[in-house]
Amino acid sequence: MGDFITSVADFVCGYPLFFWLIGGGLFLFIYSGAIPLRRIKWSIKALRTSKSTGEGEISSFQALMSSICSTVGMGNIAGVAIAISIGGPGAIFWMWVSALLGMGTKFFEGTLAIMYKGKDKDGNTHGGPMYILTSGLGKHFRPLAIFFAVFGMIGTLCFMQANQLTESFITVLDAPDTFNFRLITGLIIGAVVSIVVLGGIKRISKIATKVVPAMVGLYFLLVFIIIILNIELLPKVFHQIVSEAFNLEAGFGALAFVALTGARRAMYVNEAGVGTASLMHGASRNPEPVREGLIAMIGPAIDSGLVCTLTSIPILMAMTISPIEVEGVKGLYIALNAFETMLPGWGEYALMLIVFIFAITTMFSYSFYGTECASYLFGEKNGKYYDYFYLFMIVVACIISLDLVVSIMDLAFALMTIPTMYAILRLSPKVRRAAKIYFQKEG
Repeated sequence: MGDFITSVADFVCGYPLFFWLIGGGLFLFIYSGAIPLRRIKWSIKALRTSKSTGEGEISSFQALMSSICSTVGMGNIAGVAIAISIGGPGAIFWMWVSALLGMGTKFFEGTLAIMYKGKDKDGNTHGGPMYILTSGLGKHFRPLAIFFAVFGMIGTLCFMQANQLTESFITVLDAPDTFNFRLITGLIIGAVVSIVVLGGIKRISKIATKVVPAMVGLYFLLVFIIIILNIELLPKVFHQIVSEAFNLEAGFGALAFVALTGARRAMYVNEAGVGTASLMHGASRNPEPVREGLIAMIGPAIDSGLVCTLTSIPILMAMTISPIEVEGVKGLYIALNAFETMLPGWGEYALMLIVFIFAITTMFSYSFYGTECASYLFGEKNGKYYDYFYLFMIVVACIISLDLVVSIMDLAFALMTIPTMYAILRLSPKVRRAAKIYFQKEG
């Protein structure tokens, strides 16, 4: 069964995903008039002046921090390491490309999240691809909305975060890699996460606004120390990234493989076009759709742009000094060894702390995403029971293999992009018209 899931994931996340997600992102980037490059200052301005007078549960800043909470996670560390180990340094360049295009996609996604809010079976206001599809395109798109909600419940189970957090304890603490140890670790992680998750979106957003700036700042400081101590290696790192991104010596097929690898990992890192961002930004009280879109656009710049670059630098520096050889998919193992190589004696412990914070905070936001999907399918009263299923699956994720974890997550996320990108592309003219009016009004 595991081999079958992996095979399906490899196919779906190959050329179909690349053309659908990256091709669609390129279209939106051009169609918006390169808004990520031209309007980034407006994004900062919108964040400072966001109003909270509309329907919703949280502010725009809380929505952004909670969204970043989900995207700045294990994918930014283990995912980047996997991308480098599979596709080489050039994969990082294509993650940068995906980040830039993702900013454009999230502008449309965030705008539509406010523009087309909807009500669940109990009459409560929500946002997300399900409501964008049914409110923006019509009730006959409900099957596609259900399709998203089903795979949304699977894709947001945090398999990667729980699995790799357990792996970090085993690697750094030299703990026994046994079923009992993984089970106990899973139970402890689940207990910690439950304290925040069972408090709902308001508690999640409150924690996110405090933790996200601190954890990104701490990670930046750690990598900055590595760069200062090994500044002579920095030019070589960026040369490797750019040169191998367009390396044709091994043929076009090899180049395509590198690009596909970078795009696949970026999907999981910034989640642009996946639909999770619209679930979170749809909870914002911001009454102005375009302003929310501009705020949402900041997310990929931080997670895929800044944080993934911060991860890639120590790994590539370490590989320059001493190549890391592993068998199978060992994302976090590579990252931990790289940081220990660059900061002997304490590097792996520092990264383990970062990993713990990243993984735990991601689990907070993902629970909200899954609950929103469950609420759409079963009503809000019944949807809340998803939290308990979510916590149980955290324990399961700590036990199963990483290969299967990556395949399940990649496949679910790829399938989530189908209805999300379809809705965004179909409704993009309405976003562009709204943006034109907004920028004229704001001067």
